[in-house]
Amino acid sequence: MAESILTNSGLRLTDKVAIVTGGASGIGEATARVFADQGARMVVIADIQDELGNQVVASIGTHRCTYVHCDVADEDQVQNLVQSTVNVYGKLDIMFSNAGILSPSDQTVTELDMSQFDRLFAVNVRGMAACVKHAARAMVERSVRGSIVCTASVAGSHGGVKSTDYTMSKHAVLGLMRSASVQLAVHGIRVNCVSPTGLATPLTCKKKGMSEEKVKEFYAQNARLQGVVLTPKHVADAVLFLVSNESEFVTSLDLRVDGCFNYGR
Repeated sequence: MAESILTNSGLRLTDKVAIVTGGASGIGEATARVFADQGARMVVIADIQDELGNQVVASIGTHRCTYVHCDVADEDQVQNLVQSTVNVYGKLDIMFSNAGILSPSDQTVTELDMSQFDRLFAVNVRGMAACVKHAARAMVERSVRGSIVCTASVAGSHGGVKSTDYTMSKHAVLGLMRSASVQLAVHGIRVNCVSPTGLATPLTCKKKGMSEEKVKEFYAQNARLQGVVLTPKHVADAVLFLVSNESEFVTSLDLRVDGCFNYGR
């Protein structure tokens, strides 16, 4: 027994085949690296940032990682992503549905730009649902007791003074996860969410027009937990827990990685 525990703690994803959407940068990139380091047989990075995606693959190694161009807002591309993964590697064990975007404007209720709203929902909600749908189908068809993790947000648990469309989209992700976890439990498929607070990624740095260090300082104000600043690696480690056997009886969980988020600010 002790030997088995030691082995599992050494490489927790041995022989697993995983898809990471939005895997070319930020949380997705960090998670792809963690999956590969933890023994995954293949990590398929899906993104629309082709140059960055291929750079990540090259740095991880083509024997452990590959890149597929996929816009999750297009269901056909998501279906092809999942099907090609199963065709080449024989199965799909893990779907980390992580791809998401931010609005280019503040998006208060009275000033909602509906075209921006529709684009954000196409990626953050419709794209998330397509990833869960097709990953679940592939797992059910191959009798794989797989794990699906969606990237939600602390914004999915409360309201805000702006970013109305983003907040709505993350509430929707939680609803998707909770419904999918109930419906897929009979197949042994676990569905969970990871919900980070704000952190410095290429996406958030671009949105705020700040350096990585300035964005870290900005978001650090929202956490009560002192002595540590949230990074993509922290989120990736939380995802690793959710997809590994260490959480094999955990489903329908919204795992918040937020340093005790300060709602009073």
